[in-house]
Amino acid sequence: MDILTLVESIGEAPTAAVLGLITGLVFGIAAQRSRFCLRAATVEFARGELGDKVAVWLLTISTAIVWVQGAQALGLMHSADARMMAVPGSWSGAIIGGLLFGVGMVLARGCSGRLLVLAATGNLRSVISGLIFAVVAQMSLAGLLSPLRDRLASLWITSEGRNVDLIAAFGLPDLSGLIFGAIMAVLALIIARRNRIGASRLIFASGVGFAVAVGWVLTYGLAQVAFEPVQIESATFSGPSAHTLMFFLDRNAVLEFDVGLVPGVVIGSFLAASLAGEFKFQGFEGEANMRRAMTGAVLMGFGAMLAGGCAIGAGVTGGSIFAGTAWVALFAMWLGAIATDFLVDQRGGATATA
Repeated sequence: MDILTLVESIGEAPTAAVLGLITGLVFGIAAQRSRFCLRAATVEFARGELGDKVAVWLLTISTAIVWVQGAQALGLMHSADARMMAVPGSWSGAIIGGLLFGVGMVLARGCSGRLLVLAATGNLRSVISGLIFAVVAQMSLAGLLSPLRDRLASLWITSEGRNVDLIAAFGLPDLSGLIFGAIMAVLALIIARRNRIGASRLIFASGVGFAVAVGWVLTYGLAQVAFEPVQIESATFSGPSAHTLMFFLDRNAVLEFDVGLVPGVVIGSFLAASLAGEFKFQGFEGEANMRRAMTGAVLMGFGAMLAGGCAIGAGVTGGSIFAGTAWVALFAMWLGAIATDFLVDQRGGATATA
């Protein structure tokens, strides 16, 4: 794709939205077909299993690392210029927000990205939960909850006005990230083989990681030709969900990468589900499940904005460039999810549905 030609044809802001749409389409198709879900992986792990859900999650994050680190080695992107790396990170936000997000995604039975994918396949529970997530994320970004978020985030921040590059911080060679991702991919394939996961699902799982790399490379390419400053970013669903909601509510809102990303995921997931004959309307199974899902969505909305990203934004996108706070947030999400599954679902006898 010639990004410069696209910019000259339709302008910088619409081009950013188109690039977001492309990234979202790839992500939506791959995530729907692979059934990628961090919540499902953490629950499986919490119950002493290394099954298909853990394998899919490991393959997704490992291939994202390989694709992104490979693109960086080829000069197709520069992670130091990414928005996540160019601003101070919050250790306290990553810890507290990650824990809250982990709790929320177990209660809602899906992380924010998974809810968006499921909503596009007719899951009305995910539609409601996703809307609540977006509203709370916006409240946490610039509304009633933003002072609390700022206060918690400021408790412990990274030094020198930037996030921490873990590869540089540990003095590792530039290619160490690529090697680490390859080792994780091998581990994922071993687990996948033990669980007899089909090649198609594995390809789509790696496609989710590829979508993350697509976003990084496309926005980096746009930044090289744009006259106005462009944020170098990729797939995440905390800020974009809030921005997309406001785009349709505020007539003065402008087009950006985020505004293309969310509709792209919805369209991609809808097409994938429809072609596979998996589109089906589903609702809540009782009042208790509705309360649980809504509570989880609230915790995820605030937790994601505090942590600097959701299960995708921090757990895969931020992890792929080895942003320090992203890995801390991911670890906190696992802890929060495992503890919640043990205390709420296992003791209560609930089943782990995706």
